[in-house]
Amino acid sequence: MRRIGVILVDGYALISLAATVEPLRAANILSKTRLYDFTFIAAEGDRSQSSIGITFDTIEMRSAPVDFDLVFLVAGGNPILYENVELGRYLKRLTRQNVPLGGISGAPAILARYGLMRHRRFTIHWEHFDSLREMSEDFNLEKSLFVIDRDRYTSAGGTGTLDLLINIISKNHGRVLAQQVSDWFMHTETRLSEAPQKAGLEQKYNIHHPAALAAVELMHNNLADRLTLEEIAGRAHISARQLNRVFVETLDMSVMEFYRHISLDRAAQLLRQTVLPISEVALATGFSNASHFTRIFQSRFATTPKAMRVAARAVAFDKDRP
Repeated sequence: MRRIGVILVDGYALISLAATVEPLRAANILSKTRLYDFTFIAAEGDRSQSSIGITFDTIEMRSAPVDFDLVFLVAGGNPILYENVELGRYLKRLTRQNVPLGGISGAPAILARYGLMRHRRFTIHWEHFDSLREMSEDFNLEKSLFVIDRDRYTSAGGTGTLDLLINIISKNHGRVLAQQVSDWFMHTETRLSEAPQKAGLEQKYNIHHPAALAAVELMHNNLADRLTLEEIAGRAHISARQLNRVFVETLDMSVMEFYRHISLDRAAQLLRQTVLPISEVALATGFSNASHFTRIFQSRFATTPKAMRVAARAVAFDKDRP
């Protein structure tokens, strides 16, 4: 029997927790053997509250054992800003006991910030991917559903966690049981780890013109070092005039208006999720002048970059309190 610890950080999504433990429970039922045993641990206090307010009784972290075969950390909310000294100490105690660690949804950011993903490949939910990458070039991030690198198991969350757990069951007890578990949840095709986390640009923006799709990808990949309209059109193999016409017809805005929109959306994400100075946020999203950035930002969001950051911190603080 494998002992599984599950640490819950307040604000975690129920689907992330369910996708972590339900496959293991199903393996117990289908094998008619107690293959896995669970211990639920609160990152704060003795109860843990999900993102929709449902609470679970758990044991306190200070009394939690360290003799697990695997410990998962499950977190949502804004994990990049999450601070919990006691959690960091407990996770490091586990690593000193050579306990493998898993991070679900936003939790890989917490593991990385405590230095527990050093020299390990890992993934994280797409909402946090770019913000975490801005924090350190040393993070070996991958845009995958899940990543298994030796003693680290990370999932981007949601249904990707189900794919990760079925993979773990397969490694522990063989493909037959893993497929039975997958069928139990009517998840008949387990996805590979490198499957995409979200719909592609075509589905996201409802764009079908190949040159326009190429232009959108170019803009997303060049936010800090802005391209001109002519450079975008040239690389997309279309005239600037025709490309603008396609964007206006499809998105009701010009190419450069769209470029500014996605840059500002990215800036807002960095302000909410990171502690980067506002001047660095401006540079990272293609605005060389901070005052110009603030003016354009305010016209889009009806608030200043500083005010958005303060509001995000207030929400994060309120959610993180025990």
